[in-house]
Amino acid sequence: MTYRRSAGSPRGDARRRELLDLVTEDLAVNGLVDFSLRRAAKAAGTTHKVLLYHFDSAEDLLERAVARLRERRISRSLGAAAEEPTLAGRVRALWPVLTSGESWVLDQAIGLAIYDVDRHGGLARGGTQQYLPALVSLCPATWSPERKTEVAAMVLATLRGFLIDLRTSGGDPVGIETGFAALSRALDREEAAG
Repeated sequence: MTYRRSAGSPRGDARRRELLDLVTEDLAVNGLVDFSLRRAAKAAGTTHKVLLYHFDSAEDLLERAVARLRERRISRSLGAAAEEPTLAGRVRALWPVLTSGESWVLDQAIGLAIYDVDRHGGLARGGTQQYLPALVSLCPATWSPERKTEVAAMVLATLRGFLIDLRTSGGDPVGIETGFAALSRALDREEAAG
């Protein structure tokens, strides 16, 4: 059953943001694995009908809440990278933020997207759309937009691989450190090429 979505009045928008904030906090604590509209309604102190009035579906609500978590993660990551003089240093500075706090929840989003791409593929696509511009912003200003995008895409894919390895290998830091050393060398060469 579908319900009419909130029409966009200031009051409706404020209520929608409030509900989204409550559901986002629930995800940060409890993760994505058993996410449901019922759980979201309980976390928001409302009913599933109210949620469906403000959001298109449970998947829409989940994608928006995950996007909120990513926004927080990206903001903290860029702050951590701001003082680093090299691209490799900036990328390395992101790692502690990418693996702290509610990061495990965002890593679950990758897993859900892999597990059921038809239902949860938007979680991965949304991540790419959010992370790529942030990584582009870390590239040297003198690079062309195409080069920044290419390098940012390589970094994003590599970091995702490191995150999956971290979550599936029991947290073995040796393989990730070895990978970071190779990534750093590649980024140093790329930056030195001008």
